[in-house]
Amino acid sequence: MIASKIRSIGLSVCMTTALLTPLTMVAAEEKKSDATTAVIFDGKTLEGWDGDTSVFRVEKESIIGGQLKDKIPHNFFLSSKEEYSDFELTLEFRLIGEGTNAGVQLRSKRIPDHHEMIGYQADLGQNYWGALYDESRRNKILAAPKKEELNKVLKRDDWNKYRILCEGRHIQLWINDFKTVDYTEADEAIEQKGFIALQIHGGPSGEAHYRNIRIQRIGQ
Repeated sequence: MIASKIRSIGLSVCMTTALLTPLTMVAAEEKKSDATTAVIFDGKTLEGWDGDTSVFRVEKESIIGGQLKDKIPHNFFLSSKEEYSDFELTLEFRLIGEGTNAGVQLRSKRIPDHHEMIGYQADLGQNYWGALYDESRRNKILAAPKKEELNKVLKRDDWNKYRILCEGRHIQLWINDFKTVDYTEADEAIEQKGFIALQIHGGPSGEAHYRNIRIQRIGQ
């Protein structure tokens, strides 16, 4: 009888463990995911970023690049102090001003003694919304969405969401959950690591606003 009860208790423990283990694993994975997601803009300061603070500033929990009074003499970039290789980046953006152009640099480097950066750019504005551009390297659009499809979800005068996924040589972009780019880099000589940066493009007066900037490293 005692042996029977022991076996019964053991079976109950095993069943309970079997039921709890998947839930425990899910909770652990969720905790791990939360732990690796970083808010890289605190909504108050430019701590963790490098750039010209006469061009970039913080207002109403947003990073604002540019100006509405005068022309912007050339491209300006506010870059992260950390480098990233494989990651998922999410942020919200909006552009103010007619003809304003901007973008989010990926896996990029600053050109020494120059205002430019070199690397991939998730483009914004004019005819380049949602395109992947190669800034100061090949100087061309690598991939772009169908404009008529993007126009169905794009809010040109309001806040939009960018989701950017870089895994190996595979780069994917989404605006408001609409996939705009699915690109794989064929040139193995191009480095797949660098800084994240926020751009305001040289040209007419205008502003680029960025907020809720979060990044999650992949495989690290």
